[in-house]
Amino acid sequence: MTAMVEARRVRKSYGDNEVLKGIDLSVAAGEVVSLLGPSGSGKSTFLRCINHLESIDGGEISVNGQLVGYRRHGGKKYELRPREVAAARRDVGMVFQRFNLFPHRTALENVMEAPIYVKGESREGARSYALELLDRVGLAERAAAYPGELSGGQQQRVAIARALAMKPRLMLFDEPTSALDPELVGEVLDVMKNLAADGMTMIVVTHEIGFAREVCDRAIFMDDGVIVEQGSPGEVFGNPQHRRTQAFLSKVL
Repeated sequence: MTAMVEARRVRKSYGDNEVLKGIDLSVAAGEVVSLLGPSGSGKSTFLRCINHLESIDGGEISVNGQLVGYRRHGGKKYELRPREVAAARRDVGMVFQRFNLFPHRTALENVMEAPIYVKGESREGARSYALELLDRVGLAERAAAYPGELSGGQQQRVAIARALAMKPRLMLFDEPTSALDPELVGEVLDVMKNLAADGMTMIVVTHEIGFAREVCDRAIFMDDGVIVEQGSPGEVFGNPQHRRTQAFLSKVL
């Protein structure tokens, strides 16, 4: 299968703190992968490196065959300029813990914004597709609502629609349900399940073990900046091999 994400020996430090210690990971097109592990294990940092929201200190990452954040010339790597990074980022949608919606814009306007201003699409075309996406996440009737008028779960669903508006090849989710009240978690996970069923390549940092077990093709356990264990959810959750994975799962299962 074609690799959508290829990470090789990825390292990242903040000062003396080495957060990623040589990550190797390949994610196939259409694959859904969950990243699990304790706080501080490097999961979210790795996700941000895939989107070049953080620059890496060693190794390299490719998305859809394109080097992330750099270009090669004459055998050397050169960091891309911010405008080039933004252009390359169009293939990657990202959904954060916090919804980061524009509070002064309606749900519809939030979803329309990037296609118009980043991709130069017509307002009519962007509006039509935004309405289609809001319908897809179950919020067609709230298109005119402002973020302050929506529940946390509804805001997160708008955030997912906004990420999808750029027609990404890859979706990254950084603990998308951790800021939600428990009764709102299901509505966001349902949208993500539908995306997975439609064949979207997804990497999900999550503590939702049920989602990882049911929807993901592969579960990856990280600790202290390295991948400790990975395999099918049945293998990782049903018969973890590493004592660190066993200890973590004994607390969350």
